[in-house]
Amino acid sequence: MGFRVLHLVRPFMAILPEIATPDRKIPFNQKVLWTLVTLFIYLVMSQVPLYGIMSSDSSDPLYWMRVILASNRGTLMELGITPIVTSGMIMQLLSGANIIEVDYSLKEDRALFSGAQKLFAMIIAFGHATVSVLTGLYGSPKEIGAGVCLLLVIQLVVASLITMLLDELLQKGYGLGSGINLFIATNICETIVWKALSPTTVNTGRGDEFEGAIIALFHLLMTRKDKTRALKEAFYRTNLPNVMSLLSTGLVFAIVIYLQGFRVELPVKSNRLRGQRGTYPVKLFYTSNMPIMLQSTMTSNIFMISQMLYNRFPDNLLVKILGVWKPYEGSSQLFATNGIAYYLSAPHSITDALLDPIHTVIYVAIMLTGCALLSKTWIEVSGSSPRDVAKQLKDQQMVIAGYRDTSMYKELKRVIPTAAAFGGACIGALSVLADMLGAIGSGTGILLAVTIIYQYFEMFAKEQAEAGGMDAMMF
Repeated sequence: MGFRVLHLVRPFMAILPEIATPDRKIPFNQKVLWTLVTLFIYLVMSQVPLYGIMSSDSSDPLYWMRVILASNRGTLMELGITPIVTSGMIMQLLSGANIIEVDYSLKEDRALFSGAQKLFAMIIAFGHATVSVLTGLYGSPKEIGAGVCLLLVIQLVVASLITMLLDELLQKGYGLGSGINLFIATNICETIVWKALSPTTVNTGRGDEFEGAIIALFHLLMTRKDKTRALKEAFYRTNLPNVMSLLSTGLVFAIVIYLQGFRVELPVKSNRLRGQRGTYPVKLFYTSNMPIMLQSTMTSNIFMISQMLYNRFPDNLLVKILGVWKPYEGSSQLFATNGIAYYLSAPHSITDALLDPIHTVIYVAIMLTGCALLSKTWIEVSGSSPRDVAKQLKDQQMVIAGYRDTSMYKELKRVIPTAAAFGGACIGALSVLADMLGAIGSGTGILLAVTIIYQYFEMFAKEQAEAGGMDAMMF
């Protein structure tokens, strides 16, 4: 049955666009160049507005998802990486649960699985684009007209297809890492840089102030006579990015980089080559940024559904239990003020956290427990469970020093699930800390950015080491 499900994709394989696998090893310099070209295309698409859109200052229902989905409202990157991530996760879960059986050792199975992911992503992109247009996200469909509505859907679907091909280009080995990770990290870093150095001025009622925290600091020091008050305002202003938020962001960056180095190294030796020894590292962040991505995706979807229902049925009791939404401090963006959605959302600051300790305790408990459980679940479906690792080591004829083949699984079962659960809880705690301190780009965003940048740093080091080794062999 599993194979029959995959075989359903065969008729579509001819029409699905595909990036050819490189027939030679791509030099490191070319990989960097392709990665930069991919990044440039993404940045251009993030700034090009959708044709036919009506300007809307209403609340953004995808506000919480923008960070993790590398999307930008009203542009070609409106959907961001949503179709790719959603389709990838669903296919991974289906294959992990053996609903779809995939033999990754067979080339045809790998091609069909990849094709199924692409086809699914395009269907999701079309569905998402149609719903966004028809629910009036870009203005009333009646006012826009059927022709422009169709044009908006086409723009969003084509942009998703380009994003998917850019991701495939990097993953096939032409560039470094994956497009998904590159786009997420870029989107978050762009937000942080913009909020630190934005030259845009905003009228706060006490004259024009710069949006960028660093520019505002110098501007306030130069224009205000009372320097102490100017410093206090630059560090703690509530309506715009402040210096304290910037320092908090730097602090969280430093903590995550420090914790990246924590690992348990299991000594392994080869059964085939006597005397050959090594280590199998089990990192504290064993499942990397996956728990926080899954947690954020789930809560963001709850927020989106709750907000849409509250806008339609504000007096319904069940809708109120799910979430009550009100604009926050003069902005048009809605935030949960009561209900389940309120307890799933982070306090806006440490002051808010202290004023409502019940909300804070429930939110922290949900974040830590959720991330720990999702991390433990993810190792089972992603092929990184103790059983999978034991099989990989056995296939390579490696054993943990001091353990037989039979007891190796027991040792891995003792270490890996503990590292996954504890690492997931640590990621949840860091996200809570970042949100409480008011770090720029949200706790989830910063964690994603740091883990991705760290992965790229490791990739660069590995590529450079390999290139150095090749040079040494040539001489």
